Amino acid sequence: MREWPKLKLVLIYGPPAVGKLTVAKELSRYTGFKLYHNHVSIQEVESIFEFGTPPFWKLVGKFRNEMIKTAVKERIDTIFTLVYAKHSDDEYVTSLRRLVESSGGRVCFVRLYCSKEKLLERVENGSRNEFGKLTSREELQSMFERFDLFGRVTGARSLSIDTSNCTPRKAALRIASHYGLPNEQSSPRPHNGL
Repeated sequence: MREWPKLKLVLIYGPPAVGKLTVAKELSRYTGFKLYHNHVSIQEVESIFEFGTPPFWKLVGKFRNEMIKTAVKERIDTIFTLVYAKHSDDEYVTSLRRLVESSGGRVCFVRLYCSKEKLLERVENGSRNEFGKLTSREELQSMFERFDLFGRVTGARSLSIDTSNCTPRKAALRIASHYGLPNEQSSPRPHNGL
C-alpha cells in the first residue's frame, strides 16, 4: 500500500500590507494547495458584527478553526494567512499547530516582513479595498504601537522573507523549495485526500 505525503498547512504571517495574500496566491498556483486567507472569515462575520467587537472575534475564530479542522480531517493541503501579533496570538497559533500535528500533519511557518516605512507606503494601495483590508496609514501606525507585528511565531522555526524587493513569485518559489512543496504544474501527486 502506498503512503500518501504528509498533510501540510502553510501559515504565512506578517503585518498588514507585507504581501501575504499576493504571495499565498502565487504559492497556491504553484503547489495546487487550497488558499484560505484571513479576510474570508473577517468579511463573513463583518456582514453582521462590527469589526473588533468581542462577538466579531469569537465568530472569526470559530470559522477559522472549523475550516482548518475540516481541511485537516479531509487531508487537504492548505495555505492560511494571518496577521500575527506576538504574545497576543500565541495561544491561537499553538492550538492551530496542535490540531495539524495531532493528525500527523505539519505546519510550515512563513514570516513575511519589510520596513515600517514600506508598509505605510503600501497600505494605501487601492487593491487592498477588494477584501476590506486596512488602508489607513494612521490605523497601521496605531497597530505598530499596540502590537509586535514583526516577531517570529513563538516556539516554532519560521522561514523569513523580506518582501521589500522580492517578487511574489520568487517568494513562493523560495517557500516551496524550503519546505519541499510540490509543483502542481510539473508533477502529478496524490494530494488533497484523493
